[in-house]
Amino acid sequence: MGSSSSSVNNIPHAQELMQETGFSAAHILRLYERFKLLDKDKSGQLRPQDFVAVRELALNPIGDRIISAFFSPRQETVDFASFVRILAHFRPTDRNRSRDGAQQEPANSSIRKLKFAFQMYDQDRDGKISRAELLQLVTVTVKVLRAMLGMQVTEEQLQSIAERAIQEADLDRDDTISFDEFRKSLEKVDIDHKMSIRFLR
Repeated sequence: MGSSSSSVNNIPHAQELMQETGFSAAHILRLYERFKLLDKDKSGQLRPQDFVAVRELALNPIGDRIISAFFSPRQETVDFASFVRILAHFRPTDRNRSRDGAQQEPANSSIRKLKFAFQMYDQDRDGKISRAELLQLVTVTVKVLRAMLGMQVTEEQLQSIAERAIQEADLDRDDTISFDEFRKSLEKVDIDHKMSIRFLR
């Protein structure tokens, strides 16, 4: 581990990132290597097209939404520190880790994972998931099912699926899903399990 910690000292802000995200020195080193592999032009910044090289994202039906989650509106690149902070959402929750007076929940807390997932639906970032945004995601999911299972789903069936999801989650009947409604609709889902990446354990 001595060599890991001495190598991690060569990574900008590594100690700070380890404290903030809960990643170990070995994780930071591994993430730094992956970041450098994606950074084809060696600029120290990643662009959305750099993420397409990640096979799992290229094959994922919502890969474009996952990639867009790395970038805030009007942001065209991501540096290593931002890359690590986003990936921290996918770390399994460490229930024993103290927050040491931290100002906010760790990125891998259940609430932060839910907020991250919510942003993947809320494409216009207005704080609500509209019927159109939900329909767009349902359409992508159904296209994958069509390809995998040869299912035939009509436009009316797509609309019906989106309508039912809105009706079940939209508790205040304003025709959109707020973050609180989204959170309540997923109370029985193990978000930590669903939003964990194996290599980040």
